[in-house]
Amino acid sequence: MRKLIITVLFVFMPLMGMASTGDVHLDHIELDLQNKASLQSGLKTFVNYCMGCHSARFSRYERVADDLGIPHEAMLENLTFGGEKIGSLMDKSMTSSAAKIWFGAPPPDLTLVARVRSPDWLYTYMRSFYRDEDRVWGVNNLTFPNVGMPHVLEGLQGVQQCVADADGHCEQLKITRPGSMSTQEYDKTIYDLVNFLEYLGEPMVLKRQSLGVKVLIFILFLSIFVYLLNREYWKDIH
Repeated sequence: MRKLIITVLFVFMPLMGMASTGDVHLDHIELDLQNKASLQSGLKTFVNYCMGCHSARFSRYERVADDLGIPHEAMLENLTFGGEKIGSLMDKSMTSSAAKIWFGAPPPDLTLVARVRSPDWLYTYMRSFYRDEDRVWGVNNLTFPNVGMPHVLEGLQGVQQCVADADGHCEQLKITRPGSMSTQEYDKTIYDLVNFLEYLGEPMVLKRQSLGVKVLIFILFLSIFVYLLNREYWKDIH
């Protein structure tokens, strides 16, 4: 019994640690995987700002284009940059050797990041960068302190500074140099990005839910006929 308990702890403790956010407040969002305009916008942001370093190598351009209603020609012309074919995996443009030199380790694949973290965590994280000159990239993050990632969307959001409380803890973030987007526009861009990442983690989710409803309806009708057949079979048996 003791060995079983130890085994269970070793299996689930890493997952609990990965999902933990400590004392950080996460902003809640309600995603809409049926909103193709939002998913297309999120794909555009992902390709232009994330895929330089991060990959989504468990997905293919063709599958994403078909699911999001994007013609193959438009996908290849506007959302690929290295001469990839429509059936290619969505791999990053940075080589692993270059990533190791710049970041110390290759940035993680983002195919399942929304399932590993959570949409709320991603939405809060991408809006929580602030200026910190002590860090290598000049920024830090409230949601993920000392993260080794530059704020690639700083040009859109602008520069945020940390407003400290009396104890020196960061109480809130304030934009001191505006970006090309307003706060509302930037929040919408991050919402669309997280919406796309949620889709990326399980492209079949809408079809699976639709199929589940159809199966339940089928079972309901089948139960009626099974009941009638059973009653007919047993009516002359005493």
